[in-house]
Amino acid sequence: MSSRLLRKILLVAALFAITLPVFFCNSPAPKNGEGVAGETSPWKNVYDTAAHYVGMQTCRGCHEPVYQTFIQTGMGQSFGLATKQKSAADFAPAHALVYDSALDYYYKPYWTNDSFYIMEFRVEDGDTVHKRIQRVDYIVGSGQHTNSHIFNTNGYLYQAPITFYTQKHRWDLAPGFEKGASTRFQRLIQIECMSCHNGYPDFVATSENKYNLIKTGIDCERCHGPGSIHVQERQNNTPVDTSKGPDYSIVNPRRLSTELQNNVCQRCHLQGIAVLNDGKTFFDFHPGMKLSEVMNVFMPEYEGAQDKMIMASHVERMKKSRCYIESGKMSCITCHNPHVSVKFTPRIQYLNACQNCHGAAAGQHQCTENAQVRATKNNDCVTCHMPHNGSIDIPHVAVTDHFIRKRPIADSASKKITAFLGMKCFNNNTPDAITIARSYMEFYERYAPSKALLDSAIKYLSKQNDAGASITQNRDYIRVYYLLNDFQRVTTYAATLQPAMMQDAWTAYRVGEAYYQLQQPEQALPWYQRATEIWKYSLDFQNKYGICLLALNKVPDALKVFQFVIGENPNHISANTNLGFIYMQQGNNAMSYDYLMKADALDPDYEQNLINIAVWYHSNQKPLLARKYLHHLLKKHPNNERAKAMLIDLERN
Repeated sequence: MSSRLLRKILLVAALFAITLPVFFCNSPAPKNGEGVAGETSPWKNVYDTAAHYVGMQTCRGCHEPVYQTFIQTGMGQSFGLATKQKSAADFAPAHALVYDSALDYYYKPYWTNDSFYIMEFRVEDGDTVHKRIQRVDYIVGSGQHTNSHIFNTNGYLYQAPITFYTQKHRWDLAPGFEKGASTRFQRLIQIECMSCHNGYPDFVATSENKYNLIKTGIDCERCHGPGSIHVQERQNNTPVDTSKGPDYSIVNPRRLSTELQNNVCQRCHLQGIAVLNDGKTFFDFHPGMKLSEVMNVFMPEYEGAQDKMIMASHVERMKKSRCYIESGKMSCITCHNPHVSVKFTPRIQYLNACQNCHGAAAGQHQCTENAQVRATKNNDCVTCHMPHNGSIDIPHVAVTDHFIRKRPIADSASKKITAFLGMKCFNNNTPDAITIARSYMEFYERYAPSKALLDSAIKYLSKQNDAGASITQNRDYIRVYYLLNDFQRVTTYAATLQPAMMQDAWTAYRVGEAYYQLQQPEQALPWYQRATEIWKYSLDFQNKYGICLLALNKVPDALKVFQFVIGENPNHISANTNLGFIYMQQGNNAMSYDYLMKADALDPDYEQNLINIAVWYHSNQKPLLARKYLHHLLKKHPNNERAKAMLIDLERN
């Protein structure tokens, strides 16, 4: 291989820019305890910034019977350590093997003593050519529907690629990992996910997925609010006769209005596109608030999709029901006791809830079905009017459809979606134009990369032109044109902004990436740097900052950045690759090889690393191994022109 071509390939490989995934939440750093100006509540723990969380064990001290039943609910069992007792999975050989046909990996879950592991491996010509073993630290889910799996690397949480689906009694790829979309062991567990699947953790606010402390299960204060004021009053022997009126030291959801009751539940049971209000975080909602004070939750609306539902869309489905619309008083706790598991709730409790409005009293709407037909269903209203439906977002799962109808459509799978109608907010009837625009961008990033969604976002952004929104709109225009890959337009909107004044890490990153893609690393650098100042522990931001430093030949600074990333997470694939490149450039073949092989063991298909390994082998007079890696690279990435050029050059020599 010619030395000129070798140098060119090395440089391109080092600076090979892979734009970070864009489906992360666009949320600012948390400001825990921040009150809401102008809002009031009779409940002392709703807006008082002095109120803080005390933990479920403190609540248990006075409420032991309630604790004992609640801990058995889906909420109480929502998150736990990876133990055999917690797992609902079947590990028998006939069940515990998953094949990802798109990426050609097998996954085998297994126990070694009391530790849970997932082995990823690949087989070629009868030989195992790749094996990675990852210990699992946490299990998500009560086991009623699924068990998903999370591992902890120095406080950084990631989701493992396989899930056990208890209803079908089978292992399969985790939701969202199907059809070639698997991120393997790199899906970040961010605070939006954690804040609904678990009690509030001690989250590192300058990160995307780092935690100092993880709880195990949703706790009392998620529905009742921070408990410190209540505890203090009880410790001060301040008596409250709740038979005569509320104890206002802590929220009792049953004493809230119907709307506020539902707001408590829809914080997590209205799954959709959650758009945070400016300055708010996923920690800021307290029971007793309107959810719209913190966020607006949107769902895509489709023509012909009334029977398509996602797993945690209970409130959205209920709000479509005539029972909800016409009664004016229907809430989740009309039927459910949150302190008692559905597994132990007598069926009669749900039927009585129906009979309260559809019983034998004068003027009530009664069931018109033939008595003989009703008898075949044991006069069970729920069986007929709230059947189980498959979930469109979670495979192998069926859940109760809370859209209560006289004649539910039995075979929803046969009904086809005919048109996308738009994004609808289910907790606020009057969201502003910028919020609606953000819902379109979020939907594009997470689920449906259709340009039409971004056209709609631009349309809504243009509707809100007041001067006070200019900075906010700049941020949103930067986001939408970034998603459109119109990097020149991104830099135009950024021209009026200064990196040092930017408070949103994602906006800073997007501007940096736009300049970088326009081959202007000098202009990109301060924006990347600002992103890492806001979110020091966003390792992907740090890694991209290091790549930009490398492009500017600031090798010592780049080396420090990549070493920081590896120090935080030794399994960061790109940082290992970049360190391998730097040490190869410096002539330190041993260290270079170690980092390149570490990256290869983590991801044997990582394009940039495969190029670097081929160069390393060629530089060390091992052309056969160089060819081997180049052939593998082209098998996985057939359009890589650098690999083609290297192979041609190797054949000539």
